[in-house]
Amino acid sequence: MSDVHAALLGLSHPHSLAHLRTLQAVSEVGSVTLWDKDEALLQSTLAEQGEKVGRTTTELDSVLEDERILFVVGALRNDLGPPIFMRALEAGKHVITDKPIGKTAAASAEVAAAADRAQRKLGVFYQNRALPPIRDARRVVEQGLIGELVSVEMRMVTTQVQVRDPRHWLFNMDKAGGGILSWLGCHYIDQILNITQDEIVSVAAQIATRSGEDIDVEDVAALSLGFASGAVGTFHAGYMLAMSGSGYHNAVGYDTYVSVNGRLGRITYSSNGTPNSIYVESAHPSWASAPRRTFTYTFGESPAYGGASGESFLRAFIRACQGEGEPLATGADAVRVAKVVDAAYESSRSGRRVEI
Repeated sequence: MSDVHAALLGLSHPHSLAHLRTLQAVSEVGSVTLWDKDEALLQSTLAEQGEKVGRTTTELDSVLEDERILFVVGALRNDLGPPIFMRALEAGKHVITDKPIGKTAAASAEVAAAADRAQRKLGVFYQNRALPPIRDARRVVEQGLIGELVSVEMRMVTTQVQVRDPRHWLFNMDKAGGGILSWLGCHYIDQILNITQDEIVSVAAQIATRSGEDIDVEDVAALSLGFASGAVGTFHAGYMLAMSGSGYHNAVGYDTYVSVNGRLGRITYSSNGTPNSIYVESAHPSWASAPRRTFTYTFGESPAYGGASGESFLRAFIRACQGEGEPLATGADAVRVAKVVDAAYESSRSGRRVEI
């Protein structure tokens, strides 16, 4: 079945072409309309990656007025996206955006409110939620195998600013709204909220710009987190790796570690890219015969952003647009993450713990 029509809004975002590959990989999508203000960019994209592209246009209204289009993918600069996403929702389109939706939690919340008013679905590309190891980690918690949450440890460091084009808008506060936390750290904050099903209710943070590059956003951050359950957490993020290459889709450009610790056990995983295994310890009676287990995964091949799991993530959103369930990551989920990020910035500015 390939009767779904979609549109991609924006072609200059670091993930634009990756989203286009996903739309092409998902069999449910029959055609894609491309919109951007830059005609030359539209034509070069059509020439290089034109599969399934039905038409291109510099006129946004012509996209929003097209009744065939079920949903739009938004890949726009953080300061420019929210008004356009709201227009799309008000025009009756379902919308799925790159994270974090907008520069601030308030801007993202406005888009989420517009989706509620229009009764349209709003999804956000926290597509790690579709990864089998992340889904299994969540199930372990849901099944009570590690017991009541005690603490969470997270580390995510990646390649340095100097190999990521310091002149890009991602490193400009007025356009991006933040640095490492807003752009990449948000994925890991969402990961922990998704796995634990707990709420982060307070943040104490130190952020800094230590790369030596001419940027005005943070490139390193250390957060202390308080959860609604009483558990505590830490998160360390930064553009730090000097010997791991460059590029925004560098499979070995990360050093990550996550540990979710409970009264009965823990879940841990680490990787230099997508985690392909998780380790679980559990003193739960149902695991008495094998209290320590490692789950290893082999992922299907796909050109989609996020591989085969990225396809699954978008398929779930399409089903939600068709009335079958909810997106795997909603606008409300994105607002929840953005509030943690905003609280970290406020904490670092004020030198005090910030309640959410």
